[in-house]
Amino acid sequence: MTGFSEKPILIDGRGHLLGRLAAVIAKTILQGNKVVVVRTEEINISGNFFRAKLKFLSFLRKRCNVNPARGPFHYRAPSRILYRTIRGMIPHKTERGKKALRRFKAYEGCPPPFDRRKRYVVPSSMRVVCLKPGRSYCQLGRLSHEVGWKYKDVVRALETKRKVRAVFEIRKRMGLKKLTRQASKLLKDDVKPFVEVINGYGFK
Repeated sequence: MTGFSEKPILIDGRGHLLGRLAAVIAKTILQGNKVVVVRTEEINISGNFFRAKLKFLSFLRKRCNVNPARGPFHYRAPSRILYRTIRGMIPHKTERGKKALRRFKAYEGCPPPFDRRKRYVVPSSMRVVCLKPGRSYCQLGRLSHEVGWKYKDVVRALETKRKVRAVFEIRKRMGLKKLTRQASKLLKDDVKPFVEVINGYGFK
């Protein structure tokens, strides 16, 4: 994740631990890179679900006594929870921190054009690497749904459609490759004299 890149680094959030992923992203955007995270609803939190929900409900009770409209503002969407986690790891009130936060984007599901791009993972933040087998964990999407996020079913439906479309596209691509191989075998004898002429000029 080191080094400067103009093109955004696209990370698939599925199977990552929230805090560890946020720490890596915070460092990356402070270095000047752009980062986009998709499928934030499938990010994991270590510890059982009951513990995570109690902690979040405690956070929801914190508000301004004089006028709650002044904040703090409690985001329910998984992408905004990740955003706030990262915000707490950088100096977001300074100009450097503000610019860093502008370089970060997060989405539920995998919207276009990111569904056609190669997505990366952060091995040091993966749950299978960091947590011992058998340790309890929960999903950020489930926690968000329990505390007021209303788009769990919508995102699930859109993700199902995307995965089905991807399967058909892969099959179509494989079929075209198969046809190309068959055509090249059939035309091999027809183009043989022309290939010999080209090879005679030193091209191979």
